[in-house]
Amino acid sequence: MAKAGEKQFEIEDIDGVGAKIAEKLREIGYTDPMTIAVTSPRELASIAEIGEGQAQKIINSVRKNMNIGFETADKVLERKLASHKITTGSKTLDKLLGGGVETQAITEVYGQFASGKSQLGFTLCVNVQQPIEKGGLGKNVLFIDTENTFAPSRIVQIAKHNKMDPEKVLKNIFVARAYNTEHQMLLAEKANEMIEEKNIGLIVVDSLTSHFRSDFVGRGELAPRQQKLNKHLHLLQKLADAHNAAVYVTNQVMARPDILFGDPTAPVGGHVLAHQATYRLYFRKGKEGTKIGKLMDAANLPEGECIFKITENGISDVEEKSK
Repeated sequence: MAKAGEKQFEIEDIDGVGAKIAEKLREIGYTDPMTIAVTSPRELASIAEIGEGQAQKIINSVRKNMNIGFETADKVLERKLASHKITTGSKTLDKLLGGGVETQAITEVYGQFASGKSQLGFTLCVNVQQPIEKGGLGKNVLFIDTENTFAPSRIVQIAKHNKMDPEKVLKNIFVARAYNTEHQMLLAEKANEMIEEKNIGLIVVDSLTSHFRSDFVGRGELAPRQQKLNKHLHLLQKLADAHNAAVYVTNQVMARPDILFGDPTAPVGGHVLAHQATYRLYFRKGKEGTKIGKLMDAANLPEGECIFKITENGISDVEEKSK
């Protein structure tokens, strides 16, 4: 997505790109000049099935036509002010996140089974379709399902609670089942063009790390796993930045037997995910059916906790009663 003042040009206008290569780039979702500009020659050569020399020529041509480099901090602020928040359905959880789940950012939630990670994803799928004045974006959803957890029946319940047409809400959620790591990454790569066509404001990956854990087993596979995870996360962030969209990912946890005191639960993904996630939340079960959300990391917010609950209406505050 070109910024104000940047030269607009089509893929065919790029030196070294003919009709055949342009079609290939569109097929893989490389329609945004910035995406091409920040791609390595080796990566572009591989995905476009061309030589590295030609890939370098294409990248250099794009960079010449774009204003890439340093910018003043007021421009950065201006871009950040264009971001929006999607309500979680809970005022206390929204407050913890500084207003809700933010666009141009990756929000990660990790926790044990039935802690509320997927339920928040379902609630966001409905809420993002609400108008801005009601805590939404008036936009649609891409949902990458890696564990066969997507539940249309929950979407229907939450939509009815919000007095929305369930059938229309379901038609605005585009779901893809990912069967392994490569498939998951491919779906994210192909999302770029679809985001513009389908008016997407939210990308959900549930769960982000499931396939990475099962496809890369043992200490010897740790390095290649982390490299692929890092590449996947950077692509998701690119999509969030280019389209002013929110990215919500769930993460699995593992037990840390070396921790003798305190909670031994630790998120999967290591430092790669810890550094890439803009907002990192930990969900755990509370008393009397409640859930506890703890903000573990955010550059612009203090750590804190809140209590919420899950009802047939989705995520809500504890004092609210199910209708």
